[in-house]
Amino acid sequence: MITFMCKIICITNRKIWEENKVNNTYLNHIEKIALAKPDYIILREKDLSASEYLNLSKEVINICNNLNVNLILHNFADVALSLNHKAIHLPLDRLLELSGNELSHFDILGASCHSVSDLIKAKGKGCTYITASHIFETNCKKGLPPRGLDFLREICSIANINVYGLGGIKLNNAKNVIDAGANGICIMGDFMTKPSPTDFINKLKFNIQKGI
Repeated sequence: MITFMCKIICITNRKIWEENKVNNTYLNHIEKIALAKPDYIILREKDLSASEYLNLSKEVINICNNLNVNLILHNFADVALSLNHKAIHLPLDRLLELSGNELSHFDILGASCHSVSDLIKAKGKGCTYITASHIFETNCKKGLPPRGLDFLREICSIANINVYGLGGIKLNNAKNVIDAGANGICIMGDFMTKPSPTDFINKLKFNIQKGI
């Protein structure tokens, strides 16, 4: 049996889901993603208020705990602390605001990085991984040129922590991200729009293993 080493990370965005309305409800779709067994789900819903995000987090934590899937909360460190949740992903500016005592709460600590300088700052705060973005053109960053694979190679060559590529990653370019040195890939759009996340992950793994 071949062990699949690349991490697959789903980043949520209910706005994208709402435009497509795959599956019955948003929580139903999250459950289907969890059933597909990505390595992590990052619950990224930055437009919500803290109280709204708290309520959603409780629901998604239950889903992920029941299905034994790792959930990383996003942006709302206070929510994660109040729920005693040990995994958080933060924009770099938010990461730099937190105290060492607050950061020490987390076993999994990630940050969004867009340069070598960002990487150095994230490591200085004790991050266990970073996302490097954006690698390819993406609707989430319309009008902004992608940083590309050379940027990703540079980051991966000096990181000494896990680096997950992010931005415009699809079935036909995921292998290039892994070949550039990334430990995993983050995908938002396809996870939010595919009615069968399990089929999508299977195709993704097949393409990476076969070099498609």
